[in-house]
Amino acid sequence: MSDSCEVETVPEALGGERIDRIISIVTGRSRSWVAEQVSAGKVRSNGLVVTTRSAKSRAGDVLEFPGPDEVKPPPQADASVQFFVAYEDDHLVVVNKPAGLVVHPGAGNPTGTLVNGLLARYPQIAGVGQTDRPGIVHRLDKGTSGLLVVALDELAYDGLVKQMSEHSPSRRYRALVLGRVEAEQGIIDAPIGRSNRDPSRMTVLASGRQARTRYSVENRFDLPVPASEVICDLDTGRTHQIRVHLRSIGHPVVGDSMYGGSGGTRRFENLDRPFLHAWQLSFRHPVTGVAVDASAEIPADLVEALASFS
Repeated sequence: MSDSCEVETVPEALGGERIDRIISIVTGRSRSWVAEQVSAGKVRSNGLVVTTRSAKSRAGDVLEFPGPDEVKPPPQADASVQFFVAYEDDHLVVVNKPAGLVVHPGAGNPTGTLVNGLLARYPQIAGVGQTDRPGIVHRLDKGTSGLLVVALDELAYDGLVKQMSEHSPSRRYRALVLGRVEAEQGIIDAPIGRSNRDPSRMTVLASGRQARTRYSVENRFDLPVPASEVICDLDTGRTHQIRVHLRSIGHPVVGDSMYGGSGGTRRFENLDRPFLHAWQLSFRHPVTGVAVDASAEIPADLVEALASFS
């Protein structure tokens, strides 16, 4: 084993999966890299050397494998990354993220992310928070547009992380879902965890983390298919929470290819991403204590898609 060793306990969602797939998922490294480590005798399961990468693991198994040979370089500034600013001061900035932009570097997206653009405009965020995602305290999915707050200094970062952990900021989203939502308003209180069938997806799961979404209906449509425009308020902030919760009550988000099924992937006026927009964001300023309220109207692609419903 190398001097740099990583240890991972196999989670319930990955129990029964191949060892090479598990390590690839949890580290973001390629399966070919895992295969090389197995061939070199550098992967262990519960203390025993793994001899074949296709071996299966059970939930709770302890996997050991080499860590990165060298520290990854921090993300670099890239002024070509476009984003909009809804609010800024010396301590933080509220960004209106366009759809299609990944928030921070990761597997498959090493460059061209919001973080790269932020570093070009606000170089002082380098070193704030985590090295690979400086200033970031919460995220939006690649296909979701709208508001998120970014810390520009450590004082703001610590305060915002605390607020996020307490779920105190108000985050409101606009969504268009398939089907007529009959109740004027409701609460979806259902835990979310990784799917046992596909760990890249989230699902309502008894063993998942607590998740709570409140919603209210703004409009209902009959054509070209039954649909409803809803406003969602997050009481928690789990991965893919709104998309998973709305699907769980039978109303997947229009344009959602991952959770929408055949109906959710239907394109309306060239919409090729989920109809989901982080519309309003409110929180207490972590330094001054003043209330910060930001809003961002839905972008043109969603306006055009909505105009096709009646």
